[in-house]
Amino acid sequence: MSFHLLSVDATGEFGSIALVSEQGVIEEVAIHAPDGFAHVLFGEMETLLARHGLTFNQLDGFASASGPGSFTGVRVGLTAVKGLAEATGRKVVAVSNLRALASYGSRALRAVVIDARRGEVYGAVYDAALQPVRGEVVAPLPVWLAALPAGDLEFITQGFPLGINAPVIEAPRARAGAVGRIALGEFLRGAAVDPADIDANYVRRSDAELLWKDVR
Repeated sequence: MSFHLLSVDATGEFGSIALVSEQGVIEEVAIHAPDGFAHVLFGEMETLLARHGLTFNQLDGFASASGPGSFTGVRVGLTAVKGLAEATGRKVVAVSNLRALASYGSRALRAVVIDARRGEVYGAVYDAALQPVRGEVVAPLPVWLAALPAGDLEFITQGFPLGINAPVIEAPRARAGAVGRIALGEFLRGAAVDPADIDANYVRRSDAELLWKDVR
């Protein structure tokens, strides 16, 4: 019997949900919710599952994008999967948006960037196994670029203009499939946790200050 997992990304105005199994992403649904996801998320999830003859109780686990992103959106997504996991007795995995973006790369070093607004970016560097090489920070783009490690870097973003002479991959707007694929790997290696043990990933402001000190 296949392992079925439902993943959610509600961290921005454009979110998504996905049904994932060991065979891959069964279906991913993009959701545009400019007024927030709280009033649409459960209905969309029920509709997705119904198309595949499943209910919440038949799922083996849940996953959510944990941020960085909209404070409210991050909390809505995490609260949704926590509630479902508690109600069904399942475990959960929270996946960083930056790590999810890194999954769209193909090189050994993947520098991922998300617009943090106010002239700053959320950034990190991952390897091909999606393990962090340079931790997640929020910083002005020039500061972050100056602190990147040497090597054959590939940049991955979602429409954010980097203005650099380097390979740049534009990742799709819908991230729930990537979140689900990563989370499934965590489930299969026994790293899923109880719903009370997941939390939001807001990327600390102090990281930018530390990074600035490193590169001045």
